[in-house]
Amino acid sequence: MTAINAPRDRYNAVWIIFFILGLGTLLPWNFFMTATIYFTSRLRDAPIEATNNHTVNGTLDGGDIRNVLESKFNNVMTLCAMVPLLIFTCLNSFIHQRIPQKLRISGSLTVILVVFLLTAVLVKVDMAPLPFFCVTMIKIICINSFGAVFQGSLFGLAGMLPASYTTPIMSGQGLAGTFAAFSMICALATGSALQDSAFGYFITACVVILLAIMSYLTLPKMKFFQFYMESNGSRTSSDEENKMDLLKKESAAEKRPVVSLTEDEVSPVSSVFSIFKQIWVMALSVCFIFTVTIGTFPAVTVEVKSTIANGGVWEIYFIPVSCFLLFNVMDWAGRSLTAVCMWPGKDSMWLPALVILRIVFIPLFMLCNVQPRHYLPVLFNHDAWYIIFMILFSFSNGYLASLCMCFGPKKVVQHNAETAGAIMAFFLSLGLALGAALSFAFRAMI
Repeated sequence: MTAINAPRDRYNAVWIIFFILGLGTLLPWNFFMTATIYFTSRLRDAPIEATNNHTVNGTLDGGDIRNVLESKFNNVMTLCAMVPLLIFTCLNSFIHQRIPQKLRISGSLTVILVVFLLTAVLVKVDMAPLPFFCVTMIKIICINSFGAVFQGSLFGLAGMLPASYTTPIMSGQGLAGTFAAFSMICALATGSALQDSAFGYFITACVVILLAIMSYLTLPKMKFFQFYMESNGSRTSSDEENKMDLLKKESAAEKRPVVSLTEDEVSPVSSVFSIFKQIWVMALSVCFIFTVTIGTFPAVTVEVKSTIANGGVWEIYFIPVSCFLLFNVMDWAGRSLTAVCMWPGKDSMWLPALVILRIVFIPLFMLCNVQPRHYLPVLFNHDAWYIIFMILFSFSNGYLASLCMCFGPKKVVQHNAETAGAIMAFFLSLGLALGAALSFAFRAMI
C-alpha cells in the first residue's frame, strides 16, 4: 500500500541528496589521510629554533623531535581515527533514542565543517612541531567521532526509505576517497607552494561539507521523503498502541508469572549470540580484512619512495597517485563488481581462504622501498612492484569486504537480518581499530 501511494522521487533528488550525504560520511577522514604529505612536511621543515622550547624532558633537541613526530605521524593518525570510530559507532546505538536525528546529523556536519575551517586557517599559521602534531591529532579524533555518529544516523534515516536508497550512500562513500585523492592531485598540479595547495585543498573540503549540510536541510521539503517519514511515524504510533493494548489485556488476565518477564529480558542477549554463531565466519572475515588493510594503509604504504623519479615531477605525484588515488579507485571497482558477480558463495570455504590469503600483502609492502628502514632489506625496488601490489591489495579489499557485508545478513532469517547487519558493522569497526594498533608494530619491524 505504501509503495502504491508513494509519490515519485522527482529528478531523483532524494537519491542525489543521499549520495552527497554518503560522500560526506567518509570524505573528512579521507581528506586528512590524503593530506599526510602536507602534515609531515610541516613537521619536517619546521625551523629547529621553533622547537627548542618543546624538548621532551630536556633530552631531545629540535631536530630529534621533528624526526620522531614525522616518523610516528601516520601510525598515531590512524590510531586516533579508528579507535574513536569504533567507540562512537557503538555509542550511537544508545544515543540515537535520546538525541533527535536532526541534531545528530546537522550537528555532526557542523562540527566537521568547523574543524576543516580551522585546518584551512592553520595552514597560514606558523606553529612549532609538537603543538601542530597535537592539534592535528585532536582534529582527527573530532572528525572521526562525529563522523561515526553522522554515518550511523544516516544509515538509520535511509532505513526508513525503500531499500534502494542505501545504495547512494554506499556509492558516495566509495567515491569519497577517490575525490579526496583527485583534489590533492589538482591542488599539487597548480604549481603553488605546498602550503598554498593545502589551503585550497581544505577549502574544497569545506565546500563539500557545506553542500552536504544544505542538502540535508533541503531533504524534509521533498514530498517523497515526507511521505516515508509520515508513514514510518504512523507505523510507530500504531505499534505503540498495539503494545499498550496487549499490556492491558495481559494485566487484566494476570496470567503471566514474574519468571517469564525475566526470561523475556534475557532472550535478546541470547538471540544476539545465536545470530553471531550463524555469521561468525563472515564477521571475523570482515574484521580480518580491515585489520590487514588499515595495518598497512596508509602507515606503511605512504612511506614508500619512488626509485625512478630522481627528483622529477613523478616524485611529487608518486604517493598521491600510486597510493591514495589508485587504492580508492580499485577499492571502488571491487565494491562495484559485487553488483554483477558474487563469487565465491556465502557457504564456500574459498571466501575465508581468500581473506586469510590477504595477509601476504603485509610482508610484500614491507619489502618495498619504505624509507627510512632499519631491519628489513628492499626486495621490490621498482615502482612497478608497488603499483601491482596496490592494485591487488585495494581491489581485494573492496571486493571481499563487500561480499562479507552482503552475505552476513543473508545467513540468518529475515527478521534477524538487521541485528546481523549491526554485528557485521561492529566487527568492521573492530577490524579498523585493530589494524590501527598493529600498524605501529608493522612500521617498527621495517
